[in-house]
Formats: sequence, structure tokens, C-alpha cells
Amino acid sequence: MKILITGANGLLGQKLITLLQQQPDVQLVATAHRPLVFPLTKGEFHVLDISNREQVNEVVANTKPDVIINTAAMTNVDRCEMEQEACWQANVTSVQHLVKACNQYNVHLIHVSTDFIFDGKEGPLDETAVPSPVNFYGESKLAAEKIIQEHSLSWCILRTVLVYGVSTDMSRSNIVLWVKKSLEEGKTINVVNDQWRTPTLAEDLAMGCWLAAKKKATGIYHISGKDFLSPHDIAIKTARFFKLNESLINPTDSTQFKQPARRPLKTGFILDKAAKDLGYSPKSFEEGLAVLAAQLNA
Repeated sequence: MKILITGANGLLGQKLITLLQQQPDVQLVATAHRPLVFPLTKGEFHVLDISNREQVNEVVANTKPDVIINTAAMTNVDRCEMEQEACWQANVTSVQHLVKACNQYNVHLIHVSTDFIFDGKEGPLDETAVPSPVNFYGESKLAAEKIIQEHSLSWCILRTVLVYGVSTDMSRSNIVLWVKKSLEEGKTINVVNDQWRTPTLAEDLAMGCWLAAKKKATGIYHISGKDFLSPHDIAIKTARFFKLNESLINPTDSTQFKQPARRPLKTGFILDKAAKDLGYSPKSFEEGLAVLAAQLNA
């Protein structure tokens, strides 16, 4: 099976490539809009800006993948709110290009989406929950989902939640690394206790993508961690795991933060469908912290 990954330099992209390089039956095609930030030990690499229709068509035509896993997106929620045109280009127009190329060359498309398509009034959520985004990032990701469902010949959407992990040349941090670094530097941090998520280890999400690719699964799947936690819970558990000073963590609520984009209060996912159909079984949050710690110490 030949699998093309978009967004290979991102956290999920890197974990996917690490995982797929270990699969003997996989031919790997890594793509990113700039050169790779880590060495590729198996497969081929192509520079690809998925917002460029000609580039998408050329790379797909030349590499002829069986499956494309689209991990590329603009995910900074506040930036998406402030730069809506750039967000739409990255998250919607790019998906239109991928869908057209996949249809033309008979490629199965696996697209990574988000819990931020939901309004946050209730959670955890299963795949039948009705989307209603509260910010532009969520709107863009929902628009991409609709394009895929309405126009793709063969597709799978994997929604995920609050991904954390360690990668090479990280352009963005994530909640676990931010808490760890802040506490190590003796900084007091304010962390909300009125939002709820199922934080996802990047390795678990990569495994979910691989399980879906292997089966050429179709439809929508929720792929996340299994522990339903507030960011404050995450911060406390992180402090305790790394034996850091948890008294530096102040609980607060969302009303105290003035951010350009609203956040849904409660999301998180029910994973029964992914477990049943794909055999997906994520680590606990503490097990995820152990994976992260081992990589930081390597």
C-alpha cells in the first residue's frame, strides 16, 4: 500500500511517518510545504503546498498513492479568527484540491478534523453529534468535512481532540509541554477548569490514522484519548508526573481569558465506534505522559 502524508513536518505528520516507516508493506510518500525537519529513512519526499491546485495534481499524478492522509491544516485557533482568508485557504480550499485529485486518481482520502466543530454545550460526543462551531477555525474544518462528504468518492474523516506530544523542530508547543516548561521555570500559570476535553497523545492519533488506512475505513470516526479532563486537570497531572510544583497552577475559568476566538466549553469524544471497527485503543493520560517523558530523555 502506498500512503501519501500531507503536513509531514507537523506533530501528527512526524508521528505518522515514524509509524509507517516501521510497516514493511507500506510505501511512504511524505510531503510538506517546506523541506523535512527530520531524516526520512524510508520512502520519498516531495515539497507540496496543498493550497496550490497544480502542485497537488502533479504530486498525486506522479506518486499514485492508494491513500492520502491529510494532516496539514492551520490549527492556531486565534490566528484563524484573525486571518480568516488564510485559514479558509489552508483548511477548505486545500481540501477541495485534494478531493479533486483523489477522485481523478482513485485515491482513498483520510482527513483529520477536530472537536472544535462542536459548540461545547455537552460532551463527550459520539459521531452522531450535530456540529455547530463557535469560532472560525471550527467553521473552516466543518466546511472541509462537508466538501469531503459531498464530493469524495472514497473518504474517511477522523476527528480528534487537543493533541500533545514531542516532535522535532516544534513550531508550536502544546498544553503538556507548556505546563512542564512553565513550572520548571518557576512561573505561575492560570489554567481553566471549566473546559473539558479528551487529550490525545500524538502517537495514538497516528495509530488511529494507520488503522483507518489499513482497512480503507469509510465514514466518520472519533479518535482521541480516553480520559475526560479539564485543562486544569491536565496541568495538575503533568506537574505530579514530572514532580513539579503544582502550587504554581492557579485554577481559573474561561471568562478570565480575552482571546480572539471563543472555545467550546465541553467536548471530548466517545470512542466506541473506533474501538469496534478499527481496533483503536488509546493510552491513558498518564501512560501518554510516560511516552512523552521517555522521548524528552532520549
